[in-house]
Amino acid sequence: MIEAVKLWNEPNNRSHWDFTLDPEWTAFSRLVTLAADAVAAERPGLTRVLGGISPIDPDFLGTLQRQGVLDHVDAVAVHGFPMDWNPWSVHEWPDRLAEVRAVTGLPLWVTEVGVSSFGCEEVQAFGVRRTAELLGGQAERIHWYSLFDLPRDWGAESLDPDSEGEAYFRHFHMGLLRAGGAPKQALRVFAEHVPPLGICQWFHMDDARLDDAVRLLRDLGVRYLRTGLSWADSYRPDALAWFDRQMAALEPFDLTVTFCFTPAAQGLTPHHTSPPREPEAFADFCAAMVRRYA
Repeated sequence: MIEAVKLWNEPNNRSHWDFTLDPEWTAFSRLVTLAADAVAAERPGLTRVLGGISPIDPDFLGTLQRQGVLDHVDAVAVHGFPMDWNPWSVHEWPDRLAEVRAVTGLPLWVTEVGVSSFGCEEVQAFGVRRTAELLGGQAERIHWYSLFDLPRDWGAESLDPDSEGEAYFRHFHMGLLRAGGAPKQALRVFAEHVPPLGICQWFHMDDARLDDAVRLLRDLGVRYLRTGLSWADSYRPDALAWFDRQMAALEPFDLTVTFCFTPAAQGLTPHHTSPPREPEAFADFCAAMVRRYA
């Protein structure tokens, strides 16, 4: 069942929201406010989560609070990857969460946390165990990113992969299983912490991994799952047929569904990171998805 919707993903990361087109965050604030209100009108009581911020930036949250955004959501979410991309130690997780709590009293979710096996599998296995120890009881939801490695030929959401060097290639090693399905050492450690650890797994349109993912997650005893429905994908042929299949397959889980990505035809620029020309259209999409699936 759908227990929550998450409004956008990593908005303060330019690989997901082009804030050069929205330097005061007014477009994003209006986008979230309209969408949150549309969701509430469609299904009162459904938890509305502010898209996981990455990096964890209390000043960004403060800006949204001053613009009234936090009055329209029920929880805030953060993402953290301290063993791969963030310039802080995994042991500092309690400090990072405390910084967010100093800004808002809303419930706190960690909707993406992960460690890559880029260096070696033992590092990732340690990362799962230490993360579970540090975050246990500190957030209402914790979603490990991710179940599967990202296939190399899909590419990763990134501003400039040519300049990122090693950091870019870590994107492809975040799964508990390799892209072909072979388990890594971290899978066994993850299973020891289910629940409360959940999974974040994105699915592309017509993703052949969907049925295997459902089987594996059920075998692991995973209860909490986060995924997404792409506003941009909704403009593709047969999008609703795929959305229907995905959501039916994921019905056994307590599901957080992320709504994000601007259709090219809707953006100030023709890119999925662009602020939309009409944020009401995003609110309409969110409402329609809640009406159909929640």
